[in-house]
Amino acid sequence: MADEPDPKLSVPVGMFEDIEDLKARNAALTSQVAALAEQLRALAEGGDAEPGEASDNETAAGDQAAAEGDTDEEAWQYPPFILLLDPPAYDDELRALIEWVEGVLVPGYLAEPSADARWCHLWFEHPVAVARLHAAWLAWQELTDPASCGYTGPSVWHRDHMDPALRELRASTGPFGGCTKGEHKIEHRLPSLVPSAWTHGED
Repeated sequence: MADEPDPKLSVPVGMFEDIEDLKARNAALTSQVAALAEQLRALAEGGDAEPGEASDNETAAGDQAAAEGDTDEEAWQYPPFILLLDPPAYDDELRALIEWVEGVLVPGYLAEPSADARWCHLWFEHPVAVARLHAAWLAWQELTDPASCGYTGPSVWHRDHMDPALRELRASTGPFGGCTKGEHKIEHRLPSLVPSAWTHGED
């Protein structure tokens, strides 16, 4: 005899959301099938409906499905990698990033620069720093919203995003390695040739 399922086993919360989504889709499909059956019945009885004409119920169901499709499509829009943006999109994204770095990161997380913990006040002129800080900022936006990450999001952000990013940026071999309190230098981190993957192809 097969083992009986243990009623005490916990069910992942996401599974309930999947079930509710399936129920909604099933209801929409049931509505569409009912509308098509009604249209076929009307045609069989010599009704006024034309073969290609949709009933009100079918139209409403189609509109609902289209609306759900639009919502899903909007939900899957992701921000592009900042270094692949062209002006003015790059300038707008960088402006927002500067506000976050200078308003949140610098006063909250950056102590006085030292030989072991470097920082450049012109960090936005270092492409590597821009890329890493932008990635940390995107993660911060997602992981500080309890609706999308629960209550552990900030802890995950510190562990997986902020701490590694700051270690890389402030290390002696990082992008600020040639910068001191009295000197700003960016040439030491720029390659002589830009990889083709970082350039835009001709349209």
